[in-house]
Amino acid sequence: MTTHPPHPAVPPKPTWDPREPMRPWLRPTIRIRLTLLYGGMFLIAGILLLSIIYLLTAQALHVSVGDLPFRIVRGEVLPTQTWCELPATGTGEQFNEAVAGCLQHQREMALDDLLRRSLFALLGLSVIAFAFGYAMAGRVLSPLGRITRTARRVAGSDLTRRIELDGPDDELKELADTFDEMLDRLERAFTAQQRFVANASHELRTPLAINRTLLEVHLSDPGAPVELQQLGKTLLATNERSEQLVEGLLLLARSDNQIVERKPVDLAEVAGRAVDQVRGEAMEKGVEIRGERAAAMVQGNGVLLERIALNLVQNAVRYNIPEGGWVEVTTEMRQGQAVLEVSNTGPVVPGYEIDNMFEPFRRLRQERTGSDRGVGLGLSIARSIARAHGGRIIAEPREGGGLLMRVTLPA
Repeated sequence: MTTHPPHPAVPPKPTWDPREPMRPWLRPTIRIRLTLLYGGMFLIAGILLLSIIYLLTAQALHVSVGDLPFRIVRGEVLPTQTWCELPATGTGEQFNEAVAGCLQHQREMALDDLLRRSLFALLGLSVIAFAFGYAMAGRVLSPLGRITRTARRVAGSDLTRRIELDGPDDELKELADTFDEMLDRLERAFTAQQRFVANASHELRTPLAINRTLLEVHLSDPGAPVELQQLGKTLLATNERSEQLVEGLLLLARSDNQIVERKPVDLAEVAGRAVDQVRGEAMEKGVEIRGERAAAMVQGNGVLLERIALNLVQNAVRYNIPEGGWVEVTTEMRQGQAVLEVSNTGPVVPGYEIDNMFEPFRRLRQERTGSDRGVGLGLSIARSIARAHGGRIIAEPREGGGLLMRVTLPA
């Protein structure tokens, strides 16, 4: 067998036209923009602070005739301030020392006043700088919030969302464009997968329907041998199980999408319809269905929500004890959310097997389907529908056996 060399990796898509003589260091990156922004803010703040200090210093050092701590009257020097003490008589040296002390005290007072005013100016500039920096940082980082909001919407299975970020060709725009390209590929992959499942399920419906019709015609013949009738019933049951599997796969593929058209739906009405459909099977198995169902309005698809309730109630009836079993179905509003709970008696379920029950074709203590209880897609479909409605479904083992299934949906 010949081996082919691996394909070379596809080079990344450039974010600017490589034909243009544009140097990388001239590209308006976030690093350069933040450097210019905060460097300019620091320079402006420094200029303002120096200007204020200069003006305050000039005002403090300005001395007029009225500001002198002494005055000269007819050859005599008299103090004008109480803190300036000049000798009435004395030598010239004593007089000079006293005047120097008065001037030194006046300088100290001027410096204290300058320090106090500078602190107030610094406090005001700090408030302005923090407010301006907060606003500018929010403006620079606003594309990240847009990317985060889009990612959250995509996490809700809405792959049609795109960021489509406008602005300079920086790192954030490159990240947004890469994220959009990834979403395009994911949407194409999911769409192709769902289309394949839908087409395959549709193509399988026709032969299964033909087989069911042929088997029913042969079984309706009263002259058919007993062995042939028994074989026909077996094949009809197998064919019916295959039809359920196809329908389940088709519904599972459809329910993975986000619900676009939503209408008001009452979970109590949905649960009541599901109980009515399963009541006959429950009576055959001797299982009592009970529970109070209060009004719980949600926005969603009524058919899909009914499928959740039907799957949970059917599983609760089928996986029950032989005698004296019960199933309790309740609905209510709890903390602004609609809650559907289905609990039942049944076999003891280990806690480590809870997560496996929600996987397709998995059942309690069985990896593949092999009984008449279903095709192993009920809980997978219920979880997909709940996620498509923005809700969730959890399972909790009950003491003494059985499960408590809780579906929580936003109102």
